[in-house]
Amino acid sequence: MISFFLSLVALVLGYLLYGHFIEKVFGPDNRVTPAVEKTDGVDYIVLPNWKIFMIQFLNIAGTGPIFGAIMGAKFGPVAYLWIVLGCIFAGAVHDYLSGMLSMRNGGAGQPELIGRYLGGTTKKVMLVFSVFLLMMVGAVFVYSPALILGKMCSDDLMWVYIWCGIIFLYYIIATMLPIDKIIGKIYPLFAFSMLFMAVALMAVLFIKWPALPELYNGISGESFTTPIFPALFITIACGAISGFHATQTPLMARCVKEEKMGRPLFYGAMITEGLVALVWATVSMYFFYGGAAQELGQPLTLQAPEVVTTVCQGWLGTFGGILAMLGVVAAPITSGDTALRSARLIIAEFIHLEQKTIMKRIWICIPLFGATLLLLFYNVDNPDGFNVIWSYFGWANQTLAVFTLWAITVYLVRQHKPYWVTLLPALFMTVVCSSFLMISKNAFGFDMMIGYGVGGAALIIAIGWFFAWKSKEK
Repeated sequence: MISFFLSLVALVLGYLLYGHFIEKVFGPDNRVTPAVEKTDGVDYIVLPNWKIFMIQFLNIAGTGPIFGAIMGAKFGPVAYLWIVLGCIFAGAVHDYLSGMLSMRNGGAGQPELIGRYLGGTTKKVMLVFSVFLLMMVGAVFVYSPALILGKMCSDDLMWVYIWCGIIFLYYIIATMLPIDKIIGKIYPLFAFSMLFMAVALMAVLFIKWPALPELYNGISGESFTTPIFPALFITIACGAISGFHATQTPLMARCVKEEKMGRPLFYGAMITEGLVALVWATVSMYFFYGGAAQELGQPLTLQAPEVVTTVCQGWLGTFGGILAMLGVVAAPITSGDTALRSARLIIAEFIHLEQKTIMKRIWICIPLFGATLLLLFYNVDNPDGFNVIWSYFGWANQTLAVFTLWAITVYLVRQHKPYWVTLLPALFMTVVCSSFLMISKNAFGFDMMIGYGVGGAALIIAIGWFFAWKSKEK
């Protein structure tokens, strides 16, 4: 618990100190924001700051800081290091600067920003990459809550299909309507529920004060054989750094009235997500290593959603069970609808099709939802479909973060600002993603040493490319 307490303090100090430094690096001013300049009543709308924070937090979080932290806790206390250092120096920097760049570029989406700083070809590649990633999020986050809700109704598989249809219909409505009609009204409630659940579990942890693995006793876990590098840095994405966030921050960048609110809304939301991830990592270490599984009468082989429901019901009673349901059902649904909304806006931006007219929104949504349905059918019909799609999503998610970090680095170089704040995490995540691609069983499946060799080569090439480009840029 000492490592947990120090990690909490570190995250708060990270926001106050390093967050302030990153804000000075960017330099927000009093210029007119896209929410004011381009108000259309659909996607560009000035919203209250508290509501933007809650929506931004839920947009980037979903179940990511819960499920990822639960799976990452099996690696042992090293999960604390990655959540804290990754969140402060990589994830929150990534979210803040991508959000602020979107505001400075008229509310531009992630592929558009990458195209402006990494070139037109990269923009086209990232457009396809981003939209496919967002459709995967939509498909996965239909099936997982539908499966839980379906089993609550009956063991008949037909109920799963019925819930898939209901959730998908909600996606269509939420994607089509103005952002303040559904998302602006229900998201703050769900975000509050997730935060309340984290605070309640934190209170239980401090009351119980269990004996847990500490960083000073060794960083790795006892019951997990997968190498920490690079698997940990793919497993825990939300809560440390996630490329998916760069597709979501423009949604709120189009709703912010003043640039000076960027740090609490973007950097602060990511730090808050890191706090949630820390709580669930600690709860999970208690579950896997501290005897909580035995106390609750459950096996150590429980999957992440089962750990959530077991812990919440066991520690927080009926109310905790309700919060758990909101976590494993409502949170993924809210991530899915904003993912598809982002995909609609990214496509519209690329083909220069305004979205104030509802028929023009429909023109994009028909093929978008059709392709997402195909992924959903694969997810449902294939017994291993969820795991396959999720594994590809994990790698694609972090690869998206790599491209976003490199684009921000180019911006900082051109603005004569301290570019190392994104260069270092960009280099680190380049090695992580290239190594994982080589060793993943769903990709090349090579030996670990080959994966490390490719990662090292990618690092050398990236450093050489960057400084060669920088010398020409001068």
